[in-house]
Amino acid sequence: MTQLALDDRDLAILSILTREGRIAKAELARRVNLSPTPCWQRLDRMQRAGLISGFRAEVALARLAQHVVVFVTVELESHRAESFQTFERAVAALEEITGCWALGGGYDYLLQVITSDVAAYQALMDALLERRAGVKRYFSYIVTKPVKSAPPPLALLVDGSS
Repeated sequence: MTQLALDDRDLAILSILTREGRIAKAELARRVNLSPTPCWQRLDRMQRAGLISGFRAEVALARLAQHVVVFVTVELESHRAESFQTFERAVAALEEITGCWALGGGYDYLLQVITSDVAAYQALMDALLERRAGVKRYFSYIVTKPVKSAPPPLALLVDGSS
């Protein structure tokens, strides 16, 4: 994959968008010290290159509904390619699983699950086990309070890769 060359203004655009996705385009241009047309051209170039994969609202779930967030480590019974594919298909079909990462090391996957309560979480895990997705064992970690959620430190990541 060809890496797109980014300058400080491109990084500033991306950084602002990770924190303020609904920022007006004119305000974005002003904040990165560009006129609107060159700013839009940079934004369009980064979107076409796949650097910006979408825009979402960050919903304050606690204000919307009762919920529980659970992180789950999963170990599979088998480590054959088809076992990983089977598990990943099962996870993709479950809307309550909002994040899934394949891991290197002791566990095979880390899941983020959001349900209405612990009983709904357990029902989800029971359903995952019933799907015969190849789960050997899993460990649940219930989030008691959010401490930090932040966008990635783009400037540090890009500077660190030079």
